[in-house]
Amino acid sequence: MSGEDRLAAATAVVEDGGLVVYPTETVYGLGADALDPDAVESVFETKRRDRDDPLSLAVPTVEAALEYVRPSTTEEQFMREFLPGPVTVVLEGAESVPDVLTGGRERVGVRIPDHDLARDLLERTGPLTATSANVSGRPSVTHLTELDPEIRTAAGAILDGGETPGTASTVVDVGQGTIHRRGADADAVAAWLDAHSQ
Repeated sequence: MSGEDRLAAATAVVEDGGLVVYPTETVYGLGADALDPDAVESVFETKRRDRDDPLSLAVPTVEAALEYVRPSTTEEQFMREFLPGPVTVVLEGAESVPDVLTGGRERVGVRIPDHDLARDLLERTGPLTATSANVSGRPSVTHLTELDPEIRTAAGAILDGGETPGTASTVVDVGQGTIHRRGADADAVAAWLDAHSQ
């Protein structure tokens, strides 16, 4: 199956409410239509993840993100500086973002992967859930041979991008000036926040 055919098959799975495994520049992700509450629910079930532990959404570009979030000028400036890249930015969500994704919170994490295959998929599908492709509490997946059997069984499509680097994304709330999780690029993010603090 060609790369184009694999992308088409994965897109069809997403459009049908199913789950896909896709590579990023951090770890493999588990994707479903982030705007479909039933699809998002299936991600929580498959990962056995607590419903109070929100999921992020992935999009292919900053412009695409602006359809689903309401950033301040400073937050948008940060996005354009660091994205695409291994950073999850927590922003005010638009009404189209379902409560099940955010655990009922008004803010949602946004990811723009710095990975061509991931962005090619996102260009076709629209926003996908951005969460590691593992059962909660188990190690993140950097190679498809490590995929949990439960994830492999549940996924309607698996896109092979080879081995991924394995460092988790840094999670930052620019509006609050808070880094929730230090991961890739954390020092650069912290320096930017210091330079732009009020």
